[in-house]
Amino acid sequence: MKNVKGRMDECILVCVYYGPNGERLIRRGSKIANMLNCPFYILTVDPLPYDEFDAEKSGYVERWKELADELGAEKFILRDNEKRPSAKVIANVAHHCNITQIVIGETAQNRWEEITKGSFINVLLREVSFVDIHIVSVDRTIKSEEDAIYEKGVRCFLIKDDNGGYQLSFTLSKRSCFEGIFYKEIGTDFNNGVFKIIVNGKTCQIHVTDNKITEPEKLPAC
Repeated sequence: MKNVKGRMDECILVCVYYGPNGERLIRRGSKIANMLNCPFYILTVDPLPYDEFDAEKSGYVERWKELADELGAEKFILRDNEKRPSAKVIANVAHHCNITQIVIGETAQNRWEEITKGSFINVLLREVSFVDIHIVSVDRTIKSEEDAIYEKGVRCFLIKDDNGGYQLSFTLSKRSCFEGIFYKEIGTDFNNGVFKIIVNGKTCQIHVTDNKITEPEKLPAC
């Protein structure tokens, strides 16, 4: 059981979405919670069910779960397969967890898929008028490793070669052993980059050189 924080009159909810700024928001929320000596929660919302997440999305979720444990969050909350607007989901969680302060990134209105018009913050304020909202400034030049070095990820498969190793295939066939996301290095004519796959419920990142997996030991038996 987690230790109960000293001040129960305040409670923080950090709302995150996929991208390089999620971890920054979580750490900011953790600092506010430590200063106020109060509990904090982490929330993400997705219209897809969890089992339809690609390797990249699953990787973010796993990292946020690790941060929740590392920083002592009360709970990491994933609302998947969610058809309601994000603001309503946030308001529901805020009410259920007795949230008094919400931490959200300034670019959230562009990140949450269903918000296409108007200000997401204004919509959220109408839903949670009883809560203070912290809008964290986000450096727009921050990019993830994939954004900075690799092309956009594409669905890919691994097939076994004659030497017992694995190579990439961009078509599903009977020979396909694993499915994941391939990020090709920018500026190369060859298939060099990173292949991401879910192994035992966690995201595994494997380097690819000239279309071949360089770390086959990271993969389970096919």
